[in-house]
Formats: sequence, structure tokens, C-alpha cells
Amino acid sequence: MGKFVIKETKTGYTFNLKAGNGEVIGVSEVYKAESSAKNGIESVKKNAPIAAVEDQTKEGFEKEKHPKFEIYTDKAGEFRFRLKATNGEIILASEGYKAIASCKNGIESVKKNAPEAEVVKAEK
Repeated sequence: MGKFVIKETKTGYTFNLKAGNGEVIGVSEVYKAESSAKNGIESVKKNAPIAAVEDQTKEGFEKEKHPKFEIYTDKAGEFRFRLKATNGEIILASEGYKAIASCKNGIESVKKNAPEAEVVKAEK
């Protein structure tokens, strides 16, 4: 079972979505308030299971409606995904993956883990 871990930073609050094995699947932006981070988590829980996948690494890819996962390549040539809510805001982003298949597995892991994931605060 996955879990969302809320962390306090110098500039606000962030959260990670971790898989059952403890691996970080996705990270959030920095929120000014803990309540905003919790709202972000609820948005991930709601949007992840219904989000389409838009593979921007393919030439002439088909644009999907929000909410959606976008697969793209970063400056280092690695594959990443970001989850965008219905309003187009990025609510979760991944690490870099060497293989597109691993990136797609990451998306499936978010879809599977996010809806039922518990929310905990990080230990200081």
C-alpha cells in the first residue's frame, strides 16, 4: 500500500507519493501551507485513476484533455512524467527514468497507489 508523506521545508510544504516498497514514485511542488499540500494530495488521489496518458516523446502525439499524465524527456535525455489536474496545474512529477517502459510503470504505480494511500507527516 502506498502512502503520501508530507514534509516541512524552509519555504513551505511538499509531499512524496511512496509505493509499498518505500520507493518515491512522485513529488509535489512546494506549497505555502500544510493545508494546501493536503489539498494537492486529494487532487492526486482524485485525478490519478482517471487521467489519460499523453506521450509527448512520440512525433505527432495526440493531445489529451486534463487530467492527464504527460510523458516527456528531460535535458539529460531521461523519461519523466507529470500529472496535471483538470485545471492544468502540475500536481505530481516523477524522477528521471532511463527507459520509457519504466516511466510508464511509474504512472501505473501512481494510478494504483494514490487513491487509497494514507497521508502521514515526515519524521523531523
